Amino acid sequence: MDGGRVNQKRRTRNAILAAATELVRAGRTVTMPEVAKAAEVSEATAYRYFPDLASLLREAVAGTLFDPAEALAPLADRVDPVARVAAATEHLLRHVLTHEGAVRAMIAATITRPADTVARPGLRFGLIEAALAPPAELGGMAAPELAQLKRDLAVVMSAEALFGLTDLHGLPAGEAVDSIVHTASVLTRAALES
Repeated sequence: MDGGRVNQKRRTRNAILAAATELVRAGRTVTMPEVAKAAEVSEATAYRYFPDLASLLREAVAGTLFDPAEALAPLADRVDPVARVAAATEHLLRHVLTHEGAVRAMIAATITRPADTVARPGLRFGLIEAALAPPAELGGMAAPELAQLKRDLAVVMSAEALFGLTDLHGLPAGEAVDSIVHTASVLTRAALES
């Protein structure tokens, strides 16, 4: 009898996780009520298994994440850091747009509960590292300048920047991506020339 209850709990948890994962993959808005509805459980039940949306999303997005090296594989032999940063920026922002509902929910959760920031995957940091790693030709850039460039790019290569341009400035998503790619490229070029 006890084993049956354990199996039922596992099935319920898996159903909630599967529903959230499907919403993420479909690019839909992800809220706990929507997840509960899709999993055919009550919202209270969903919260019993996942105390907040951020913890549920952390598991649900795991299957949608990419490896920065894979993202930059087409540029594996390119040494131009500007081209590498541009490609990494575009890859990241296209990924954000594909999973916009989950990204927005994760940002909202971490704004209202900063302690949950560890739940965010931080894909931009891995992409920046990969874009500026060998074979990128950085022209002997000193460590402090390279660290500053990485911080500068982290501000620009972000879902927050993308949503600022689409939501607040009213740009269509494609134009917003192009603008951010341009800005990341200009930052990189300026850092290399200084």
